[in-house]
Amino acid sequence: MTKAQSFDQALEFANDTDYGLTGAVYSNNPEHIEKTRQDYFVGNCYINRKCTGALVGVHPFGGFNMSGTDSKAGGKDYLLLFTQAKLISEKV
Repeated sequence: MTKAQSFDQALEFANDTDYGLTGAVYSNNPEHIEKTRQDYFVGNCYINRKCTGALVGVHPFGGFNMSGTDSKAGGKDYLLLFTQAKLISEKV
């Protein structure tokens, strides 16, 4: 645990890690909630609820940085991990 002097500093502390799977923020302040949505770099961000319990088939799951591929298992972008892009250019 680390004591922060402000919400912004707390968010800086939270983002200053090599990991980013899951995080949670509890706040009644709408500005803090919006800042959390925009600036908290985790794959699964929970606001005003516990930070565990992603529902299989409901919540795509995956993290950022050393906590995953920046993709969401179960989400549509996850399928792209199983594809290979190919560009073909032909002059006719």
